[in-house]
Amino acid sequence: MGTHVIKMPDIGEGIAEVELSVWHVKVGDLVVEDQVLADVMTDKAMVDIPSPVHGKVISLGGVPGEVMAVGSVLISIEVEGAGNVKESAQPVVAAVKEAPAPKVEAAVAHKPVAAAPPRAAVCQGPIVAREADERPLASPAVRKHALDLGIQLRLVRGTGPAGRVLHEDLDAYLAQGQSSASSATAAYAPRNDEEQIPVIGMRRKIAQRMQDATQRAAHFSYVEEIDVTAVEELRVHLNEKHGATRGKLTLLPFLVRALVVALRDFPQINARYDDEAQVITRLGAVHVGIATQADIGLMVPVVRHAEARSLWDNAAEISRLASAARNGKASRDELSGSSITLTSLGALGGIVSTPVLNLPEVAIVGVNKIVERPMVVKGQIVIRKMMNLSSSFDHRVVDGMDAAQFIQAVRGLLEQPATLFVE
Repeated sequence: MGTHVIKMPDIGEGIAEVELSVWHVKVGDLVVEDQVLADVMTDKAMVDIPSPVHGKVISLGGVPGEVMAVGSVLISIEVEGAGNVKESAQPVVAAVKEAPAPKVEAAVAHKPVAAAPPRAAVCQGPIVAREADERPLASPAVRKHALDLGIQLRLVRGTGPAGRVLHEDLDAYLAQGQSSASSATAAYAPRNDEEQIPVIGMRRKIAQRMQDATQRAAHFSYVEEIDVTAVEELRVHLNEKHGATRGKLTLLPFLVRALVVALRDFPQINARYDDEAQVITRLGAVHVGIATQADIGLMVPVVRHAEARSLWDNAAEISRLASAARNGKASRDELSGSSITLTSLGALGGIVSTPVLNLPEVAIVGVNKIVERPMVVKGQIVIRKMMNLSSSFDHRVVDGMDAAQFIQAVRGLLEQPATLFVE
């Protein structure tokens, strides 16, 4: 038997160190070639580290949250044959390194799952105090397992990174075997427990970027109300006529189209500001970042050259990128290079928001929820579909008048949707 040492690979782009985000294996696990061993975080994206060999994990070179240099020992695997390390030169890794995060998706894909008990027989463990609409962190495999077991994920305490719910948490929840009545009673019992969650991986990157954006840019926000009745009627009509063959349209591709058209007259808003070099770069291409919530945090995949895409092409690309981001499959290139960002919370969009700029961009357009309200139109009270755009700008680059005129241009295009396609 020999030892095969895997070192932190060179991710490229001149990156000298990366953050170890999560382990998918632990000491003693048997691994196969191409199995994902760990995820590491660069400034731009999460990167999978696969195994090049079959073998048994004998040591781990870091713990989640640790910043590791490129070329440092990541993991050691016992393999058949000589391995790639001489016996006398085998790395010595401290035993404390075996405190990685529990296995997630890639590592549990082969884990046997017990047959689901009848839903009526499910016993609930202690109830975790989460809001009814709060979405707990969990992999798709864990969500399906919970569904099969008849467990409400929001009631399960997660022990993974950032409170992620794991398969083991579902097992523990069932094993506690409390009755529904005692669970209901426990919901009103006084609690004194505390939980400390390390801010690592994507959450740390998000925190750093948000803090950096608010400290460096001179944010100001502008909110405008838009009557989206006509564009919604057009969207429904197009879906009825072409949805089966071209795909369903949401409001987002119409908003992207409105940004593309409006930016022709406001090039100072489709720009990036390098505040260290004191240079503003105005772009002819419109690369729209689509803020997307994933289990690991907020990500911004980029629809490149939105100005050259049709309505359905933009819709398909938004869907593809959102899916890739949520599944952790978006590449570094797909998560960088935007010139303006569109952010939406969908039905949870609220009335007003104050989105934080995605530096080095100078504008972000936030979409709030659509509500039906009585409005006065030509002296008559009618029911219209209304929506607010809550947008933020970098006042170092964008004047207030320009921002207001830009949003008014977007408003005009959406309220008269035929103008979106008039050249």
